[in-house]
Amino acid sequence: MGGTGTVQGRDAVRAYIGSFTSAGGLGVLAADVDAETGALTVTGGSDAVADPSFLALAGTVLHAVSETEAGAVAAFDITGPAPRPLGPPVPVDGAAPTHLALAAGHLLTANYTSGSVTALPLAEDGTARPATTVLRHEGSGPVTARQAAPHAHQVLPDPSGRWVVSVDLGTDSVRICALDAGTGALTLHGETALRPGTGPRHLVFHPAGTYAYVLNELEPTLTVCRWDAEAGVLEPLGDTPVVPEGATGPSHPSEVVVAPDGRFLWAAVRGDDTLAVLALDGDGAAASLLASVPCGGTWPRDLTLDPAGRRLYVANERSGDVTWFTLDPETGTPARAGAIEAPAASCVVFG
Repeated sequence: MGGTGTVQGRDAVRAYIGSFTSAGGLGVLAADVDAETGALTVTGGSDAVADPSFLALAGTVLHAVSETEAGAVAAFDITGPAPRPLGPPVPVDGAAPTHLALAAGHLLTANYTSGSVTALPLAEDGTARPATTVLRHEGSGPVTARQAAPHAHQVLPDPSGRWVVSVDLGTDSVRICALDAGTGALTLHGETALRPGTGPRHLVFHPAGTYAYVLNELEPTLTVCRWDAEAGVLEPLGDTPVVPEGATGPSHPSEVVVAPDGRFLWAAVRGDDTLAVLALDGDGAAASLLASVPCGGTWPRDLTLDPAGRRLYVANERSGDVTWFTLDPETGTPARAGAIEAPAASCVVFG
């Protein structure tokens, strides 16, 4: 089924929303997506796992972090209208996992508080087994209140499938690792230092796989990098602001996505509560800020594109909603189209 369901006799794309139960969230919600309007209709949910703040989908199994001090991952069956837990959560041997991804038959987590990345092999039924590797980061940064220690914030495979990259807010760096599909061993291959104090949070690759864009949390900028998949080398090229010149007040970028055709990039900015629209040049080697529009709520923690690349969905954590926007195909500008209530929303993924 691949995450789809049937509504009134027709196939429908499904969306899954993660949230912070410790802040009043409802856990993991499932919603049908109207193909014409993009509107979401919640069909069910599960609060069986604490703070499922980030999600990843693999066929009919939905994986969630449990962003708690103990740190765990949980799996849900999504063949019905509501996510159904598939056994108890599995420890990640790290504190406060904030992000997870699938690579080479393994589930990977970025553990923020402990500053580490964990690899857990997947069983035949798609659920995670006990961790095989915990790779601990080392280092710190100049913003002592946030960078006294490593803080792994994201982990994901590169487009070639050769490498795993992890973004660390605490050390102002991106680590490139090799993952052994047979043993689950993560081996450090290299580390790219970014400008001190920027606090890198999340990274996204250009569709062509030759550039990557690192969104910084402690400074509202985007770092454009060249990516050499053959050598496993990430090379910073320059920074671009994601808030307009003269913007005042705190701005804490959270998530970044790229259009399937590589023409535009969007970033969510908390505090400023905006969506930044950036144009990418022909091959993706440079970015420029085109516009900044309201995010439709407060504290946009996550944003994602729908499968067709026509709409953006924003998880506004503090206003407790998921808002969707239609995208102008010529300018990339988002226009608010609707919203649903989703307390303490933190993530949206599509099946």
